[in-house]
Amino acid sequence: MTDLHAIGAAAKRAAYALASASTDQKNHALKTIGAFLEAHVEDILSANAADLEAARAGGMSTAMLDRLSLTPERVRAMADGVRDVAKLPDPVGRVLSGSTLPSGLEMEKITVPLGVIGIIFEARPNVTSDAAALCLKSGNACILRGGKEAIRSNTAIASVMRAALKEAGMDENCVCLIEDTARETATAMMRLNGYIDCLIPRGGAGLIRSVVENATVPVIETGVGNCHAYVEKSGDIAMAAEIVFNAKTSRPSVCNALETLLVDEEIAPQALPVIAARLKEKNVELRGCPRTCEILPEAVPACERDYEVEFLDYILAVKVVSGLDEALEHIRRYSSHHSECVVTRDLAVARRFTREVDSAAVYVNASTRFTDGGMFGLGAEIGISTQKLHARGPMGLEALVSYKYVLYGDGQVR
Repeated sequence: MTDLHAIGAAAKRAAYALASASTDQKNHALKTIGAFLEAHVEDILSANAADLEAARAGGMSTAMLDRLSLTPERVRAMADGVRDVAKLPDPVGRVLSGSTLPSGLEMEKITVPLGVIGIIFEARPNVTSDAAALCLKSGNACILRGGKEAIRSNTAIASVMRAALKEAGMDENCVCLIEDTARETATAMMRLNGYIDCLIPRGGAGLIRSVVENATVPVIETGVGNCHAYVEKSGDIAMAAEIVFNAKTSRPSVCNALETLLVDEEIAPQALPVIAARLKEKNVELRGCPRTCEILPEAVPACERDYEVEFLDYILAVKVVSGLDEALEHIRRYSSHHSECVVTRDLAVARRFTREVDSAAVYVNASTRFTDGGMFGLGAEIGISTQKLHARGPMGLEALVSYKYVLYGDGQVR
């Protein structure tokens, strides 16, 4: 098995040096990484092609293949994303507050890096560059561990980034990749106390659950998106159809994609056929409650599990509800606290929905697909937190620093 302690020690040493690197040094490294990614597009695509071939042979779904797939445009977007991080304000070394204590001590509260951030993720190779760039800008070294389905792609991307770091005069171990994809190695990484200061899982429900149950290092829970849209009786049907179509079909394999549609019983006979016709353009399978199946004969009867799962595919669970109270109760029961939407023209309904829905992002008359670091103006993101400590929602640079107190005295003793 891979010597994780050696990797952890190397990352820890790199983190100490990186914590005191200047903004200019970090930005130079990021720009160099962006240039190297563009210069090695063919190498990265060749590795990705091998991953795709193996994934198809293994029966991976179309939606998940899209998640795994890289194109010249996607690699250039990765490079642009790294350069965009270089343009963001440095979150390290900011004075959050200052005061003079009764003792005469001058106290400042200053942002500092977390140290070494571990990231366990699945079939999205772009996470390798996104996560590493954010960690680098926030002064953190990172240890990355992707899934076996993307190992060739991840290895190629990490190798390019490490070469760029050396070219920029920085320790290549600011970015470490664990190439052993065995489950035992992942579990061992989750227990790498003394090396990893914070662990962030990015993937499906199974991965998140495994990390939460097995990790002994601090964990930020991210990713699972059982997202809902509720079309309230006053809602604009044409608007609802466009929102649902975008939220479900623009990229069904991502965590901010819509998984369940709730429709008020007063508007369901008119709204459901319009929404279903739009979704038919992408051959979305509808799994509905008995009332839904009466209105839409093409719908498949839903079971309890259909309202619990994250499909990550062209499948949508549908339920007709008696009103706002039932919609809120359904969301409370099944939501993963990621993103929820209400389509309504009633301001009182909108206010109650946003007040009572306990999710990281709550939308009124807009697609859940906006839950994204770039869309929120945060630059790239390292994940979307569905918990409340220490970060919630899209996690940009500000979520990757902590703080310490610095006190200046003149001989005071207690």
